[in-house]
Amino acid sequence: MGFSHSEFSRMLFITLFVIMNCCMVSYGGNFYQEFDLNWGGNRAKIFNGGQLLSLSLDKASGSGFLSKKEYLFGRIDMQLKLVVGNSAGTVTSYYLSSQGPTHDEIDFEFLGNVTGEPYILHTNVYSQGKGDREQQFYLWFDPTKNFHTYSIIWKPQHIIFLVDKTPIRVFKNAESLGVPFPKNQPMRIYSSLYNADDWATRGGLVKTDWSKAPFTAYYRNFYAKKFSKSQFSDAKWQNQELDAYGRRRLRWVQRNFMIYNYCTDYKRFPQGFPPECRKF
Repeated sequence: MGFSHSEFSRMLFITLFVIMNCCMVSYGGNFYQEFDLNWGGNRAKIFNGGQLLSLSLDKASGSGFLSKKEYLFGRIDMQLKLVVGNSAGTVTSYYLSSQGPTHDEIDFEFLGNVTGEPYILHTNVYSQGKGDREQQFYLWFDPTKNFHTYSIIWKPQHIIFLVDKTPIRVFKNAESLGVPFPKNQPMRIYSSLYNADDWATRGGLVKTDWSKAPFTAYYRNFYAKKFSKSQFSDAKWQNQELDAYGRRRLRWVQRNFMIYNYCTDYKRFPQGFPPECRKF
C-alpha cells in the first residue's frame, strides 16, 4: 500500500518526534519525577515540562532540592548555569550526601564573586563525618553564560570530579592507610542556593549586594547511572581511573586552574599532611 507525499512526511515527522523525545528522557531525567523541592517555597521552580529547574535566593531565603532516589556508586551528571553578574556572597551547592553524624558527602560548591571576577569551584569529600579535604579551582570559561556539565563518578576505589567531561580531581580509596572512604552509605543528590557572605567571598570580606536579588541558578539534563553488581566483581573495572588523555587533562587543570589543595597547605598541617595525601 502506497502513501502520499503528505502522509509520508507526517509519519516521518511523528517518528522523529518520538525518537527525539525518547533521547531526551533517556539522557535528561525529568525533574518532576526525580527530585523534590525541599525548601525555599516558590523560590524553587520546575518548568518546561520537567526539563528545567531553577533555584533563587533573596534576602529572606534561599532554596533547594533533593533526589527522590538514593545512590550507592554510579555516575551523576547535571548541567548548571550559575548566577550572573555580581554573585558575591552566594553559594550554589550541588552534592551527594547521606545523613547523620557519620555521614558521607561528595561536594561541588560554586562560590560567587563580584562582577568580572571568576567563580571559585570548591570540592570536598567527607567520609564517616570527616571532611576537610578541599581542593579549589577557577574555571576556564564563564559558568554564567551557558550551561556546563558537572559530573561525579563514584566507584569503590575512587571518586572522579569532572567538568564538561574533563577530570579536575581524583580522590582515591586510601583505606589501606587507615583513611575511611565513602562506600557503605547510599547518598541522595542535593542542591541549594544560599547566602554565605560570612565566609564565601574573600573569607567574608565581600558582602552580598541585595539590590541585585533575586539571584537565580538553572539546572537541566540530569542523568544518573547506577553501576551494576556484575561490574563490581570486575577488579580491572573497579580500579580503572583515567586513560592517558584523561590524565593529561587532569594535569592541565591542576597546573593551570587549581588555587587551593589541602595536601599542600603546610600552615594547616605543620605536623605533616593527612595520609591520603601520599602518593600511592
